Amino acid sequence: MKFLYLLFTTVWVVMAPCRLLGQHQSGVQGTVFDARTKEPLAGVSVSSEDRTTGTITDASGKFSFTSSTTNVLISAVGYQPQTVKLAEKSLSIALEPTVENLQTIVVTASREARKRTEAPVAISRLSPTLIDETKPTLLAELINKTPGVVMLNYNNEQHGMGIRQPFGTNAYFLYLEDGLPLRPMGVFNHNALIEMNVFAVSSVEVVKGPASSLYGPEAVGGAINLITQRPTAVPTFRIGVQGDQWNYGRIQYGAGDMLTKKLGIYAGGFFARQRNSWQTRSDYDKTSFSARAEYAFTSRTRLTGTFAYNDYNSQTGGSVDSIAFYNREYTSTSDFTYRNVKATRARLTLDHQWKNGSDSYVTAFYRANSIGQNPSYGIRWTSGSTKATGQINVNAFASYGLIAQHSQRIPFWNSRLLAGLMVDASPTSYNAYQIDLEAQLRPDKKSVERYTLVQERPDLQLANYAADLLNSAVYAQLDLNPLPPLRLSLGGRFDQMTFDYDNYLDQSSGRKAYRQFTPKVGVTYDLGRDRGLYGNYSRGFSPPGLTSIFTRRANVQPGEPLFHYNLQPAYFNNYEIGGWASLLNRKVYLDVALYQMEGRNELLNIRQPDNSTDYQSAGKTLHCGIEYSLTYRPTREWFFRFGGTNALHRFVHFALSTRASDAVKNVNGFDMPQAPRWVANTELTYKPRWAKGLRLSAEWQRISSWYQNQINTVSYNDRGAFGGRGISVINLRAGYPFRRFEVFANLLNATDELYATSATRGNNPTDRTTYTPAAPRTLVGGIQYNFSK
Repeated sequence: MKFLYLLFTTVWVVMAPCRLLGQHQSGVQGTVFDARTKEPLAGVSVSSEDRTTGTITDASGKFSFTSSTTNVLISAVGYQPQTVKLAEKSLSIALEPTVENLQTIVVTASREARKRTEAPVAISRLSPTLIDETKPTLLAELINKTPGVVMLNYNNEQHGMGIRQPFGTNAYFLYLEDGLPLRPMGVFNHNALIEMNVFAVSSVEVVKGPASSLYGPEAVGGAINLITQRPTAVPTFRIGVQGDQWNYGRIQYGAGDMLTKKLGIYAGGFFARQRNSWQTRSDYDKTSFSARAEYAFTSRTRLTGTFAYNDYNSQTGGSVDSIAFYNREYTSTSDFTYRNVKATRARLTLDHQWKNGSDSYVTAFYRANSIGQNPSYGIRWTSGSTKATGQINVNAFASYGLIAQHSQRIPFWNSRLLAGLMVDASPTSYNAYQIDLEAQLRPDKKSVERYTLVQERPDLQLANYAADLLNSAVYAQLDLNPLPPLRLSLGGRFDQMTFDYDNYLDQSSGRKAYRQFTPKVGVTYDLGRDRGLYGNYSRGFSPPGLTSIFTRRANVQPGEPLFHYNLQPAYFNNYEIGGWASLLNRKVYLDVALYQMEGRNELLNIRQPDNSTDYQSAGKTLHCGIEYSLTYRPTREWFFRFGGTNALHRFVHFALSTRASDAVKNVNGFDMPQAPRWVANTELTYKPRWAKGLRLSAEWQRISSWYQNQINTVSYNDRGAFGGRGISVINLRAGYPFRRFEVFANLLNATDELYATSATRGNNPTDRTTYTPAAPRTLVGGIQYNFSK
């Protein structure tokens, strides 16, 4: 008996630590999500308070591990860390995003999530917080907050763009939705962002400079990636209305949830309507809808499906002459112009994360698009004439494509190899025919007060072709980390664009092909204490678009070709160095980039004497400048940001004409038109502690003067706010939440400046400036109901 007692006592003593450990250890599981968007967060570090055990969240924001403490530590790049008490075994944890800083996560720079400071490129991210507080009616209100970027509002969501290029409508900017181009290569339209659902955009990433080594042609000046809302980790619902005093109104909605432990959905959109606005002929309607579903087969394998639909119908007022512009007579010279767009996109992506940290995915996608228009830019009129012409055109395509990509982690030098391929088949057609117009002249006989449609002329074809467009590409990027502070990146992509065509105007058919390899070499060096340097060389490539090839040439002389069959692909060599730093205990962040981009065969729209444009390839162009951004948060109440660029865009060698009769034969050494030397955007935000949730901000948009023509004889040099030459505009914003509601007001162009977002003219002495007027003072107000569990 004594022996049994001693044995029992010994076992009890030996097992005591195990029993105590068992009493304090518990299984912990939960979900981590963004407090603003309610999207699940992947890669979040979750650990016990003593850091002896821990894990990271998967793609659905979920985690599970055993903790021996009563508290759990949660941390993620770009978010405020949290310590959570284990009151429950299943946790739902909302992380608050930090103020904009350098240590943010971006995906566009390398097609994978990584720290901004590890990417040897100039890239900016517009966060969900910034988007939510801006409450944009137009994407331009967001994009213009990016240092070195100008997105022009041509009214009714029509737009132009300028990133390391003169602003306008050229085809050197790539627009992406979740990393997938909105349009296939060769079917460019500068108004492609009309086809986006702004209310479903979660964040925006802007790559400045060529991104062709990863995303292909047209990503020359830069690439804009609009990242859409993911299914939310908790039930959410929001609905709101907003409008302005110019009879614009919008109803917007969105909802998301995890329907099961594996299936999550999000859907949202808006209905917009405008009638009898400040500019005549500016009525429009737009319906946008987006949906996304994610199904997790396992914690490592996920299937994602998306669908987007946009229906846009608009009158197009067009530009005005100087008399109407300076008299603030925002009347249209035509009452027959319009643009109708229908766009549908869908994709299905299967993604698998391997245990060694590698990742693979395959995406199948479909796009269908139709644009029918009677464009105001198609009107051709020669000074003094009472006759003019216009056009009606329809462009349609359907795309069927596949993207496959694998990212392999390699132990040697902590390396990563990414490789992928893309195939995109896009049958497309285009038809344009002439319309006859009558021009009612002003008393001076030098400008038109009104055009009248006399007759449609389907018998006078301006363009009529069909093409089976096939784009294919392979790409790869190797990232090396030979020393802790040093990272190297080597990348390249080979693109091939081929199309079999039938040109019904000259009864020709055949095949054309454009091929190009675009390399990239980059390096980053971490100096420590949130400071570092980077440099890169990259090449951009863009073949001529189908419309530019198969549109009749303007003012054709005998013996000259009727179409632009000889247009050459454009390519650009970009050299760039930059750096970043945090100062004053991370209250100040600086980001600077210097670049020089040399263009060859740059495709330009050249203004003709009859106000039309014609395509020409420039021999050599130069684009160089410095981009910079600064953010400063002195207290929790105040936040200041400033970003801008000083740039030069110049013709190095560009022959306008070889005809002896033309007075101007080249523009060598001249500045390119619509190329301001300075662009800046700055904003001051105040969130007082005495009124929780209240936000007040003031924004200043600044664009210096620019030359209107190629021979630099006329500038747009009007004064704006604070006397700034060019464009100088003040925007004010305010918002306040109460319970589940939020009210907001945006006062755009607060000082009611008269300014133009575009002012151009030809090189001839008789040419007149055409202006695209910007909206006068506009008050946008709205209310929104936000629910989340």
